[in-house]
Amino acid sequence: MIGRRVVLGGAAAIGAAGLAAGYAALIEPMHRLSVLRHSVRPSGWPQGLTLRVAALSDLHAGAPLLDEARIEAIVAAANALEPDVTVLLGDYGPASRFVSRVLPHADVARRLAALRARHGVFAISGNHDWWEDVAARRTGMPAIGRALEAAGIAMLGNASLRAGPVTVAGVHSTWAFGAGVGAHDLDAALSGASGPVLLLAHEPDLFPEVPRGVALTLSGHTHGGQLRLLGWSPVVPSRFGNRYAWGHVAESGRDLVVSGGLGTARGPVRFGVPPEVTLVTLSA
Repeated sequence: MIGRRVVLGGAAAIGAAGLAAGYAALIEPMHRLSVLRHSVRPSGWPQGLTLRVAALSDLHAGAPLLDEARIEAIVAAANALEPDVTVLLGDYGPASRFVSRVLPHADVARRLAALRARHGVFAISGNHDWWEDVAARRTGMPAIGRALEAAGIAMLGNASLRAGPVTVAGVHSTWAFGAGVGAHDLDAALSGASGPVLLLAHEPDLFPEVPRGVALTLSGHTHGGQLRLLGWSPVVPSRFGNRYAWGHVAESGRDLVVSGGLGTARGPVRFGVPPEVTLVTLSA
């Protein structure tokens, strides 16, 4: 005979699992928004220079998961941090069959154009931006990239621009044509870059190839694993697994910050890695 304690314990476990599933599907991905702060002291960073960089990644915008009002709330949260530079790290459109209404690129770009930063707002493409636009291979830029440019946001496709005391360089997705098959050109992106360099690369897998002269690499793509338990994610879309899944990574005198992102891909759930605006403060 099954004891009363066993029955009650099983019921409690089932109830807890149901609550966790509901939280992961309805609360954390759609209603939570955190600011995750990192303090980075890159090798060779100029004395006396402090730079605040706000990073937004992986919107995967589409109703009801991430609609127009949610984008506006994210933009307001980023602007409230009063950053010196704001960067957009790719994957702007939906990547889930659970999206019931796709937001036009122009509408997404117009709302992101409300971002404000002392030295400018800069963007790069993500893998899903290429995958959803079959013409991008011919035009060299996904449709969302053209929409962002039309809205006044600087789109960096294997190129760099000056941003006050630093240079911001950006590469196209290293997964543009499939996992590990990219449209990126790191040498072109860094050509002509001077002073402290911030490199934007959607996928963090590029980090081992980044030269030590780059002050900071900023990436997204992984969503922090999207499901994270005790600092570990069971599935990370990276050949390095959890090594570059989320947060600040320091290796061989170089620094990488991987944003946990804002939206969802695959399943519409997040657990243990809530949607985030990433704020990085760089100083000597």
